[in-house]
Amino acid sequence: MKISDDRTIKSIQAEFNSKFPYLKLEFYNEAHEVEEGSKIKSLIHVDQTIRDVRTIHTEGDLSINGHLKVSTLEQNFADMYGLNVQVFRDSNGLWLQTTSTDEWTLTDQNRRGEEFRH
Repeated sequence: MKISDDRTIKSIQAEFNSKFPYLKLEFYNEAHEVEEGSKIKSLIHVDQTIRDVRTIHTEGDLSINGHLKVSTLEQNFADMYGLNVQVFRDSNGLWLQTTSTDEWTLTDQNRRGEEFRH
């Protein structure tokens, strides 16, 4: 996934969701600890550009595959690009932060979301 200043949060969310249809990424002004949720008041609006919300202005490709743990993905966004993200999983139409399952892979999370929808 290409991370650059001119992209919007919405475009990154859409690209992520196309790979993992039962997961979504949300972006926040504040970091969270492993197995801790992010606060709704620090949620960043989807029309913001990456330029406006990150602290590290490096451009590049962020490798995202199904074998990646949620905690690793969230840490990579923070370490490489200064972006605070939280993965959410669809649970029968309700989006849940994956706080207690941060050590699951993206594939495992997506599969669990799919099971709830069928």
